[in-house]
Amino acid sequence: MTSLFPIILAAATTPLAQGAPVTVPSGMAVSFHDMIRDDTGQGPVFRLRFVAPALAGESPDFDHLATDMDSLCAQLAVSATDDSESQPTRIVISLMESPVTFGELAPQVTQVFEAYSLEKGRCIWEAF
Repeated sequence: MTSLFPIILAAATTPLAQGAPVTVPSGMAVSFHDMIRDDTGQGPVFRLRFVAPALAGESPDFDHLATDMDSLCAQLAVSATDDSESQPTRIVISLMESPVTFGELAPQVTQVFEAYSLEKGRCIWEAF
């Protein structure tokens, strides 16, 4: 079963709202879209999804994207899992040029994904 729930920032007392701007190292404009928790049969997966309109432009710099996604995992995903009843086996960070309904095909929308595992409160990149 898939459920949506708010992300609590480590230093904040209110949930990160849909559309809230998020700072990333590259300076690219990024906003929070949603967080989905599901179970693929191998344990809980937390999916944090962000909108990054700049992906619609030129080909993105993949080094910057990787650094931004690592930062999103470290800054937001780790704190989102702190209060969770069950720790995720995987965290997936996604950036999309415009909002896409989870699970629906949208070949016209540029999207990038990275998967991470958690180890001692740190995001560990997982090639998939």
